[in-house]
This record gives sequence, structure tokens and C-alpha cells, in this order.
Amino acid sequence: MEKYDLSALYTSFESQEFQNDLKKVETNLQNYTNYVNENLNDYDEFDEKLAYLIKFDQDFSLLVRKVSAFISLTRSADTTNEEANRYMAKLQMMLSEATAPSTKAEKFIGKFEYLAEIADKDEFKEYKFYLLRTKENVKYLLSDEIEAIISKLRQSGSSAWSQLQSLLTSKLDVEVTVKGETKIMTLPQAGNLTKSPDPETRRAAYDAIQKAYPKVDDAVAACLSSIKGEVNYTSKLRGFESALDESLKVSKTKRETLDAMITAMYEYLPHFHKYLRRKAQLLGHEGGLPIYDLLAPIGSVEKEYTIEEAHAFIVKHFSTFSEKLANLADKAFKEKWIDIYPRKGKVGGAFCSNIPPIKQSRILTNFNGNLGDVVTLAHELGHAYHGENIFNENILNTSYPMPVAETASTFCETLVMNVVINESEGQEKLALIESVLQDYTAIICDILSRFIFENEVFEKRKEHPLSSNELQQIMRDAVKKSYGDGLNHDYVNPFAWLNKPHYYSSGLSFYNWPYAFGLLFAKGLYAQYLKNKESFVKSYDALLASTGKMYVEDVARKANIDVTKVDFWRSSLDLLVKDIDLFLQLTESK
Repeated sequence: MEKYDLSALYTSFESQEFQNDLKKVETNLQNYTNYVNENLNDYDEFDEKLAYLIKFDQDFSLLVRKVSAFISLTRSADTTNEEANRYMAKLQMMLSEATAPSTKAEKFIGKFEYLAEIADKDEFKEYKFYLLRTKENVKYLLSDEIEAIISKLRQSGSSAWSQLQSLLTSKLDVEVTVKGETKIMTLPQAGNLTKSPDPETRRAAYDAIQKAYPKVDDAVAACLSSIKGEVNYTSKLRGFESALDESLKVSKTKRETLDAMITAMYEYLPHFHKYLRRKAQLLGHEGGLPIYDLLAPIGSVEKEYTIEEAHAFIVKHFSTFSEKLANLADKAFKEKWIDIYPRKGKVGGAFCSNIPPIKQSRILTNFNGNLGDVVTLAHELGHAYHGENIFNENILNTSYPMPVAETASTFCETLVMNVVINESEGQEKLALIESVLQDYTAIICDILSRFIFENEVFEKRKEHPLSSNELQQIMRDAVKKSYGDGLNHDYVNPFAWLNKPHYYSSGLSFYNWPYAFGLLFAKGLYAQYLKNKESFVKSYDALLASTGKMYVEDVARKANIDVTKVDFWRSSLDLLVKDIDLFLQLTESK
């Protein structure tokens, strides 16, 4: 089975280099703590002290990113790896020791009266956004002692709950019976069957997954409830009105931007409901679509892809955009940046990890050979391309926020699918358009349901811990609001919260709406690309490179887009509606 190669980081946990770097984390942290305690008690020689703090932050960030990437990537590929789990816990405990000195350093920097003037000096200009953002964030920091306590308690709180959810779902057996034959599968493997062209297989997979979830639902509900309770408490302590407000701050995004996008999404829901009802009709259902047929293919794309074919397919279509993008994808396949196939113990879904210390990325997917899996690869390679464009930036300018995190990935999806659709005809064209609409619906309707769900969970968690039964009801209500009469309400997945890892991170609350932002922002950028392909590529790379050192609204302005206005989001949604209308037109007589 093809696995990613992590040797560019370390050859093993036992290697001298890994052990030395792990020790270096501890030693450097102690030196830093001593420096902070001894030197940050006054503002004498501020420039010299600031230079030290910046240099340490750069070097330490690169070191920690390298160590943590090796641990987390190893663990993602095998959640039962005891060494990875042990070193993850050890690193988190070590880093919790950084909270007190780093909090003191942030306050020292942020409270300096003349920081804006200092940030304009030649030696500090490169760090201006980092410095001014530190100044802005200081008002949300608690005392050094409380910040240290929260960090330590998080290791046996939200971090531990998150690891438990990952472990429970990755090891969950799903018994799928199709045509009298029963197979034991992982959740990702069973989930792949919901895309089968055979209706009996889709229904069997859905039923099997629904039957498997109750084996772990109470434990996973405790994980989710505990994490959300922790976030509610710490957000309030810091002075945020809500967890959503804190997530917007972390996302470097204004509330008016989110409100404009959500407003437009609600306005356009009827178009997606119409698509779903037409799909239900084509599959022989009356009214709304049963959720077990949500991913059913329409039309016919019989081709299954080997990983070698997926490689060639992606590189070919990426080359229509730029050689830089095509070469990046080719390198990812050839140099084993990708962990490809599903297996027991491996986390579900897909992700890309940008690793600045080695200026490379690593990708995890659960590839099964269908076109959707190829598109997922294109999506994750888009993240890798984003990384390629920020690796030459200073490490302090590479942490891009969640909303723009999905821009390059969605752009690459669009690039591939538009070329393929334009070259197709007949049943294949119908199938491809419908697969695109599946993705759109997931990002507009499903993401909206997740946003509604998470909002409600945070509100109810203020009153009491939430059980699995309560979470199931909140999810049912959220799905009904977003999918409307497009779905048959007798078949709604009440456990849609159980296997979504983004819910289980105390630092990534509301990592749902950024997917909608990414899709719609990327669509707006793609429309600009079609108008002037030659000049767009260079400006696009510069836009991606700037995402770690600007607010979201300022990044968008580089492309002459105002994301605070609902009209931009409507214009992007209009592009999606064109595909819905084409689908309705192609299926009128069926």
C-alpha cells in the first residue's frame, strides 16, 4: 500500500536527529523562558529585545513544525501507533510550558506604546503584520499564570477528547451486507460505497453506517460536548462575546464578511433544493431525496482510475494553468508525498499538511479509484500549491487563516472539472455535471447545516452537557433548515457530527463556513482567470503568498473583490446556479 515518505523530516522516532530535535525543543524553550523572565521587565533597548524575540519565534516555529509534522502525520496514517501517540502527548506537554513566557512576550510587544513606529523601521518592516496583529490580540490574553494553566489543562481536556474521537472512529468496524455477502469495513471504506451506482449497495452502506455509529455515539458525544464546553468557557474568559466571534478573530475575518456570505447562501438555497428534487425524481423517489442516495451517480462515468492514471490525469489538466502547478503535482506523486489508500487505523477523509521547514507538503487521502477521489487529490494538491507559494515567506508570515485556506484547493478542483466537463458529452457530461453539483450542494447546503448545528451546540452547551440524543436532534433540525424540501426528512443522518474531525478541535471552532468561503471566493477568482489567463497566473501566486500576512478582506482586495458586500457572494453563487440550470435542462425529458 502506497504511504507517504516522511524521511525528509526524520527516518524514525528512534533516529538521533528526531531525538536531538525533541531535546532541542525543551532546551530552547528553557533558554527562552529564562530570557523572558530576566529581560522583559522594562522597555530599555526595546529594538534589541524585539529582535531577539522575533528570531526565537522564527527558529522555534520551524523546529516545532518539523517535529510536530512527523508525529502528527505518522499518527494520522496509523492512529494505533503507540510511539506517535506517546510523543504527541509529550510534545504537547512540553509546548504547554511555552504558554507563560510567550504570553509575557506577546504582552511586552503588544503593549509597547510606539510599536507602530517600530514596525515601520527597515529591520522590522517584514514583520509589520505580525507585530500589529500581536498588539491587537493582546487585549484577549489572560494573565500569564491563567494562560499557562489553561494550556496545561487542555492536554487532559480538549486535546485528549479529540484524540479519543479520532481513535474511536478510526477503529470502528462497519458490517456491510450486500447481496447476502457481509464484509467488515472502516468508516471511509463504507462511506465510499454510498457513491456506488448500485442502489442496493448504497442503501446497505448507509444502513450499516447508521447501525455502527451507536457503538461509539455516547463516548463521542462526550468528546464533543466536553470540547465545546471548554471553548465556551475560555472564549468568555478572554472577553469574546461567543466562540464564533473568537473564531472570526482567529480567521482574520470581519463579522460583516461572514454575514454577507451566509445571507447570500440562504437566498440561493431554493436552487439547490430544486436540483435535489430532480435527482430524487430521476432515481425513482417522490418528493425529496433520501440521504442514502445523496451521492448516487447520475449519468454514466464508468471509468475507474488507478493511482497512476490519476497522476497523469491531474498533471495533464494542471498544465493548462501553469507548468509550476503541474510540476508541483508531478513531484508530489513521484516523491511519495501522498498516503493514498484506506486502511484500518488510518484517519478518514483527506488533508494536506504544508511543512515550511522542509518546503514540502504531505497529503493523506482514502483513494478508491472513482472520479471523486481524483478530484479530492486535485483539491489536496491545491493546498500543496498554496504551500509552495508561501514557503519563500518568513515563517511568521505563513500562517494563513481558515477562509483562504480553501481557495487554492477549490480553484484546482474547478480547473480540473471544468476542463473535463467541456471535453465530455452525453451521459458522461451529465454524470460530470451532477458530480460537481454534489460538491456544490455539500459545500452550500451541508456546510450551512454544520454551521447551524455548531452554533446551536455552543448555545445549548452553555446550559448543560449534551448527550448523543440531543446532538442527533440538533443535527436533524439543522439539516432540515439547510436542505429544506430537497431531502426526504424521513431519511436524515442524525450522526453527521460524529465523524467530522473539525468539530473536535478547540482551536478550529466553526471550521465549516471557510469551505463555503473557499468555494465562492475561488469561483470569483476563476472568473477573473478566464478573462485574462496570462496575467492572472502571476497575480494569483502573489495573492496566495500574501495570505499569511493580511486580513481576509485585504487579500480579496488584491483581486479587486469586496467580500464584505453580499453582491460578490451572489455573483459567485450565480455561477453555481448556471450548472444547476444546465443539469435541469439536460434531465427535462428523463
